[in-house]
Amino acid sequence: MSNQQSLLPELAAAAPLADRMRPTSLDEFSGQRHLLGERATLRNALQHQVLHSMIFWGPPGTGKTTLARMLAGVCDSGFVSLSAVLSGVKDIRAAVETANNNFAESGRRTLLFVDEVHRFNKAQQDAFLPHIEDGTFYFVGATTENPSFALNNALLSRVRVYILKRLEPEDIAQVIRRALADESRGLAGTVSASDEIVQQLAAAADGDARRSLVLLELASDLALAQTDGNAVIDEQILAEVTRDTLRHFDRGGDIFYDQISAMHKSVRGSDPDAALYWFCRMIDGGCDPAYLARRIVRIASEDIGNADPRALHLALDAWSSFERLGSPEGELMLGQAVLYLAAAAKSNAAYVAYKRAMDLVASSGNAEVPVHLRNAPTELMKSIGHGADYRYSHDEEGAFSAGQRYFPDDIDPAPFYEPVDRGLESQIRSKLEFLRGRNAGD
Repeated sequence: MSNQQSLLPELAAAAPLADRMRPTSLDEFSGQRHLLGERATLRNALQHQVLHSMIFWGPPGTGKTTLARMLAGVCDSGFVSLSAVLSGVKDIRAAVETANNNFAESGRRTLLFVDEVHRFNKAQQDAFLPHIEDGTFYFVGATTENPSFALNNALLSRVRVYILKRLEPEDIAQVIRRALADESRGLAGTVSASDEIVQQLAAAADGDARRSLVLLELASDLALAQTDGNAVIDEQILAEVTRDTLRHFDRGGDIFYDQISAMHKSVRGSDPDAALYWFCRMIDGGCDPAYLARRIVRIASEDIGNADPRALHLALDAWSSFERLGSPEGELMLGQAVLYLAAAAKSNAAYVAYKRAMDLVASSGNAEVPVHLRNAPTELMKSIGHGADYRYSHDEEGAFSAGQRYFPDDIDPAPFYEPVDRGLESQIRSKLEFLRGRNAGD
């Protein structure tokens, strides 16, 4: 036996706990019941050993790589793995050659697993297409990004997308218990933990099975270092290993946009408690507070507008206060603004009016300014009629020139702005109804 072969058991034992405890069968797999339950397509593929090309889309630690390995194992296929972070077209060609050799030598098909597939550019993704079509291999890609945006339509049309969900706390607890009880791959006989500790560890993992095993291994190492006998993971050890653990958050990914969407819609829906919760979730997850400040200012105009103009001032003041104080003190001012915006009267009339006006401008071309509204700073301009017949509103009753037109001559006046009957806009609404009535001669 070579020295390299003699080291294999030791290397396997030294592998991280998360790798050693990777499920090898459906019985060991936790979560994803919507994919692996009775009559589910993916379960049928495993049970009947019928493969097809697919994309696994879901957060980290939900079992994408494990499912790919299980598919290859159960279906007796070769398994080739690529990482889009480290691989290029040369590696894709090598994988194709391996797949062809496997089929030529044994008649076995190959499952090609591509982790982080969204990191491949268009040319690299296109390189898979002919080999998926001619059956050179079964293609299984894993991504944490929305395939609709991250992958080419040509690739998406040749695969089926499966959505993997974040694991529930009880699913994570099951993973942890299995690792504590496993004698050959896990921690049985070396460390123990109460059910309460297991539940707390599962909660700290935030739906990520791999993270739960990383934390468990850290806690195990710390417990073993503090005792000569059977180590016990207690509250103190748990607090130490989870102290700097961040919630699940991805800057710029789907979770990022889902959470900011939830905060925005909570403000729009006048639920200050939910709005503050999502704001704090994003701060806790590492979101740039300056981004949140910009979004808060946008909400103040888009969803509140003239129903409560103070909202925009408060949002800008909160942003300015944050810039002066910095983190973490400045986040309080942003949170205060979120609460005020959520409780304020709501109107999107200014936002709708702006959109309507922009649409009309885009569709009506370069309509000329009416002569009576044109600037006349010189005698020449006055002589050709600029400003002629303009009525100075301050000289008329109520400082309003009833019937005077301000739109271009070839564009019908359009009521872009329709104030709502809430907050200050209820007064603006009444005034505009009166003025528009005067313009109409009522």
